[in-house]
Amino acid sequence: MKKVVFAIIFVLILATSLVKNSTKEIEDKIFMVNENIRPLKSELGDLLLEYNYLSSPDKLTQYQTKYFEEDLIKIDITKIKKLTKKNNHIKVSDFIEKIIDER
Repeated sequence: MKKVVFAIIFVLILATSLVKNSTKEIEDKIFMVNENIRPLKSELGDLLLEYNYLSSPDKLTQYQTKYFEEDLIKIDITKIKKLTKKNNHIKVSDFIEKIIDER
């Protein structure tokens, strides 16, 4: 009778340790997935902010009149220039490359 009780207790301890180990492995996998998701959530938040608040020039104009009054002005994006310094020489080029129609 003592052997049967001892065997049952031994089996229960063994089963408990197996369940505990498998649960620990699952928790580790969940933790790793959550750690991989965290930077993606941050990036999603940044992109949503950009999309919602900076998605159109009209929205920027509304914010200008509301917060900045006359501090901001509209300019044509093709007039923006890019400065590049190379070997103590400064090169001025268009920020957006113009597409030349070759017809």
